[in-house]
Amino acid sequence: MKSSLSVLTTTFFLVLFSQHVGGKDCVCELNNLLRPFPMEKLDSIHTEASQCNRSITSTQADVLMLGLQRRLEQLEESVSVLENEDDGDLYGAVSLRIIELELAEILGLMGKLKKTINSHKGLSESTATKLQNMTEGMQELEAFDLSHVVSKQRENRRIKRDLAECQHELQATPRRPTPRPRRCPQGELVNVTSPRTYALTQYRTSYPYGAWGKDPKPAPGKEDMYWLVALTSSHVHANYVRHYSGLSTLLAGVGPVDASISSSNPSTNTIMGPNVVQYGNALYYGCYNTPSVCRFNISTNSVTNTPLPKNSGVNNKFPFGHLDAMYKYTDLDLATDESGVWVVYTAPDNFGNVILSEVIEGSPPSLGRTWRTSLHKRTATNTFMTCGVLYATRFLDKQTEEIFYSFDTETKEERYDLRIRIKKMQTNIQSLNYNPRDRMLYAYSNSYIVSYDTVFE
Repeated sequence: MKSSLSVLTTTFFLVLFSQHVGGKDCVCELNNLLRPFPMEKLDSIHTEASQCNRSITSTQADVLMLGLQRRLEQLEESVSVLENEDDGDLYGAVSLRIIELELAEILGLMGKLKKTINSHKGLSESTATKLQNMTEGMQELEAFDLSHVVSKQRENRRIKRDLAECQHELQATPRRPTPRPRRCPQGELVNVTSPRTYALTQYRTSYPYGAWGKDPKPAPGKEDMYWLVALTSSHVHANYVRHYSGLSTLLAGVGPVDASISSSNPSTNTIMGPNVVQYGNALYYGCYNTPSVCRFNISTNSVTNTPLPKNSGVNNKFPFGHLDAMYKYTDLDLATDESGVWVVYTAPDNFGNVILSEVIEGSPPSLGRTWRTSLHKRTATNTFMTCGVLYATRFLDKQTEEIFYSFDTETKEERYDLRIRIKKMQTNIQSLNYNPRDRMLYAYSNSYIVSYDTVFE
């Protein structure tokens, strides 16, 4: 700032000089034809700047805050002593009096701090006004710089800053491009469209938790069939899956065919949690009260299961959720994609981070390859699979969900920067699954069934 001012003050001048020639004094006078530089205004700005520097360096509020913090620590210690005393109220009365005195000191400090904060608020407002005036004054003074020295200096500083940022970017390690999964000929997921289906089921709003969709590997003649599971017992359990011949019959609630898993609910084979999928005419879900994946064969009405690794989280230990809501009993999340069925879960020995395992078809099913990720399960609201890539969503607000994370099982590459938005029709999405057959996402959201088209690169 000082260098700019010095340039301005020396830009214009008045020169008087004399020379003695041949016994005579020859005097030349050079007059500045432009308006004189307003030195008084410059001095005034200097004075105001100095006053601002002195006024905003006060540390009174910091001192009061430090004193208040220490008083509160002392008060906490005194209360702890009082709680532990058991002496027939003799010393308890003394401790209470000490606490009263400490509270009085704290209230006094809070009063002083409040006055100081109010004073600083007024100071901040007046300083902002002065800074605005000084800025406008300096802009007026800059008009005297006909050589544009100040503006050139400013431009040079900007160029130096841009050059430094450019050098930093060149020195940084470039991010490797995301390889396209070999099992996904359509490319990588880049967008999710607005809802294509949005409706209540025949249950209306009675059951907010559930799942729905189409079988990616349907039995012959059942290519158009939809399945629906609603957690009808305490919003936690279900013991049957309902099938509809088409979307219209599902929306109308006409002619469902129920496949009963168990006559009693809950039982060992009961569905627990909303993260259910159907694949190959079999329903995959989290078994009741045990860390296992159950497989319900719809044709034979038989259930088999495969256990997860020891100490895997169940019974609401590692559910999905966000700050305002927890999605109950979502410890296990089943998913489908082009290659089959997957299960998402976690365990304490992986610090609550997501574990992904293949579910191999069979009766009973079995677990295949397993991957451990760095994604903490409780930071996500849902997961789904496409082409061997795990995607995770999170809650942004009541209208928006965001796909923010991916894990490629082939390259083991993790990304946290996807930023793919999903427009929600209800506040929470209790289950979300991808169907590779029609490339759609199926969501169960606060009793509503919603579907979305996916867009690949």
